[in-house]
Amino acid sequence: MNTATDGTSANGPAAFAAFTELHHPSDGVPLLLPNAWDHASAQALAAQGFRAIGTTSLAVAAAAGLPDGTGATRAETLLLARRLGAGPYLLSVDAEGGFGDDPAEVAELARELADAGAVGINLEDGRTDGTLAPVELHAAKIAAVKAAAPHLFVNARTDTHWLGGEHATGTASRLDAYQQAGADGVFVPGLSDPSLIAGLVRNVDVPLNILYSPSGPTVAQLGDLGVRRVSLGSLLYRAALGAAMGVAADIGAGRPVGGSGFGDVPTYAQVQSLSTRRPAPNPGRADGQSVSTSPK
Repeated sequence: MNTATDGTSANGPAAFAAFTELHHPSDGVPLLLPNAWDHASAQALAAQGFRAIGTTSLAVAAAAGLPDGTGATRAETLLLARRLGAGPYLLSVDAEGGFGDDPAEVAELARELADAGAVGINLEDGRTDGTLAPVELHAAKIAAVKAAAPHLFVNARTDTHWLGGEHATGTASRLDAYQQAGADGVFVPGLSDPSLIAGLVRNVDVPLNILYSPSGPTVAQLGDLGVRRVSLGSLLYRAALGAAMGVAADIGAGRPVGGSGFGDVPTYAQVQSLSTRRPAPNPGRADGQSVSTSPK
């Protein structure tokens, strides 16, 4: 069971209360939730002062060579939660649609995530075929999760604005059904229109989560609209991947390595320091030391 930076146990009633409180800031500034993809990225974000960290299903799937949003990464998602569950932050896990349509199976996943140290879960209603799960089914999943893991903060996501078109008109009714089923928060990625955001804020009784977009609104502007949580989704992972490709391309082309942010690349020692676990003794050495300690 992990401990957040304020000493709160990272699952159970106290952690649930602490995570919920972050969604109700006294200064009106939304909870900015960065999304990590492995132990090092989570630890680095925590070192920057982030009290809560999410995961991103795209990165989990990409690391395993699998497509995102297809329900294929249940094992990988749970493995990452177990790796991050001992971290000094409150952990929320992106669980796609729960990796199944049986509410009982989704509830079992929720129990396992809570046991791993998670304090929150994202459940989405979008499907890979471009449709949305029936409202009643997604609401049943939410209710099952809350019954199985009452101290797991359920952030119910609707993909109405991701899909667009006529789907968007059903956003408010879906959010209402999800909060009635017990969701602790609701999430509408793909929505950036200030007037529509403000309208949803007025119509929901739980915190509204919006996915950050570099094209705006800003976090401060979203806070002024009443948004209480802003997620970064896969943005950090994609930015890191893009930076790696850019550096490799510069080196290959004989260009000076630099560019935006390159001066902030952590050293080998700094990355090593992010690891809280020690490796098992190397059976190839009598003294138990690693055979190689050089940077790779």
